[in-house]
Amino acid sequence: MIVLDKVTKRYGPKILFENVSLQFDPGKRYGVAGANGAGKSTLLEMLSGHEEWDTGSVDVPSGMRVGFLEQNHFAYDEQRILDTVLAGKAELWAAMSEKEKLLAGEVDDAIGLRLGELEGIIAEHDGYSAESEAAELLVGLGIAPEKHLEPMRSLNGGYKLRVLLAKVLFGRPEVMLLDEPTNHLDLESIHWLERFLVDEFKGTLLVVSHDRHFLNSVATHIADLDYRTITVYTGNYAEYVAAKYENKQRADALANNAKKKIGELQDFVQRFGAHASKSKQAQSRLKQIEKLEEIVETKGSKRSSLVRPYVRFDIAKPSGRDVARVTGARKAFGDKVVLDGVSLHVNRGDRIAVIGRSGIGKSTLLKLLVGAYKGLDDETRPYVLGPDAGEVRWGNDASVGYFAQDHHEALDRTGKGTTPYEWLYRFDTRRPQEEIRAILGRLLFSGEAALKPTEGLSGGEAARLLLGKMVLGRHNVLVLDEPTNHLDIESIEGLLEGLQAFEGTVFFVSHDHHFVARLATRVLELRDRSSGDAGEGCELVEFGGTYEEYLERGQQRATA
Repeated sequence: MIVLDKVTKRYGPKILFENVSLQFDPGKRYGVAGANGAGKSTLLEMLSGHEEWDTGSVDVPSGMRVGFLEQNHFAYDEQRILDTVLAGKAELWAAMSEKEKLLAGEVDDAIGLRLGELEGIIAEHDGYSAESEAAELLVGLGIAPEKHLEPMRSLNGGYKLRVLLAKVLFGRPEVMLLDEPTNHLDLESIHWLERFLVDEFKGTLLVVSHDRHFLNSVATHIADLDYRTITVYTGNYAEYVAAKYENKQRADALANNAKKKIGELQDFVQRFGAHASKSKQAQSRLKQIEKLEEIVETKGSKRSSLVRPYVRFDIAKPSGRDVARVTGARKAFGDKVVLDGVSLHVNRGDRIAVIGRSGIGKSTLLKLLVGAYKGLDDETRPYVLGPDAGEVRWGNDASVGYFAQDHHEALDRTGKGTTPYEWLYRFDTRRPQEEIRAILGRLLFSGEAALKPTEGLSGGEAARLLLGKMVLGRHNVLVLDEPTNHLDIESIEGLLEGLQAFEGTVFFVSHDHHFVARLATRVLELRDRSSGDAGEGCELVEFGGTYEEYLERGQQRATA
């Protein structure tokens, strides 16, 4: 059991939480919820021992194994992938490393005794099955066996994150702290992680995630960081939302009733306070007013830090019925063929989700699509590609807006030294300044937030600003590459509502199950060729229906 007693944590003048007392019980899985900047990651860092608190105490029993998902993807670059996972059991890894060094030299009696001690440590930690267990974890996270002996530096950021996650899981911790574990994982790997956490992990889990479906699948409780405190709700994320809304409605009703009663009491005091015969009654009502004002203060003054942006994509002019055609498209990078023989037809109003394992070519397909559009702006050109063979052609009146996966790179290229307002205004200087400010306000850039330098924006702020550019463009086709990365749950919901109401065509990549399931009307899966033509690009499999229908069809095939 982990116990927090009257804990306060500040960052400068900002209070994250104040006088918080609660406990995290064994065997329960806590989703940690709250707005960006509420202190979710800070809470995990405090529990892992990487961050101090200002007052109070945090009691983690001595000897308790705590696993923490590391955010530094480059810490193990020179180490083999398999060895990085084995390092998740520190004592075992130290014994294995020392044994290897000793065996590389001459073995005398003293060395022999030490080797015997090390063999005992290795056996105690199931060291002789460790490599196969670590390899199984890696395969489950989508890292092929032939990669396991390569150095970490051979992996991109998303796959490095998977190895670090495997390292945490391999340590079999009693408490597991996962900070955004689903970032950069594809949908298949996220589903694997869900199953592992629910079916295999029996300890205490605290997980920060902006993936609503993941939290619904995994969490037994939600720790809500809001109002400068932490409140624990029983149930998954959907149940937490319902309970929090009900609590808020009840609190607002209490505060409103208290305000109404205060008015009645104040009216009595004003009318009869000067009358000697009524003075005792007036004093009694003044005391009642004080108690009621306390209710108003504690119940009615709370304003949640969760704020949902309002996203609305208007269209300047509809596209034609045939929006885009891809015929026999091929794209290779050196000797590596990513796409080959890809063909598809995009119709007006389609909302197409592109899915597949990480690195298979989803972003490449989007870049080929956007690269064929003749109306590209200068800011988009560096992020697009042309096919090596085949054709990508847009239909009449198609107007394409593109959301690049690397938010900060896009802003760093074009936004340095500007504010969000200045950056957005430059894309359409004919628009009234009030309209630009209104767009920013709806995307939560109001007051000082609209005037801070773009290079100082958080990941979520950068994503919302890029969405502002797409709102401004009034396009009839939106091509979105991982738009939900770095957005909190409320921002994801705001974007989802805007895209559902959008009357144009959407082509998107996302690893957020909830987002894909609610938005897609067609699914395109890029998968490794089953014909044995390895290295000749992936194959494209189309499904004309929702993502849930696609999953159901896949389950039927698997059981047939």
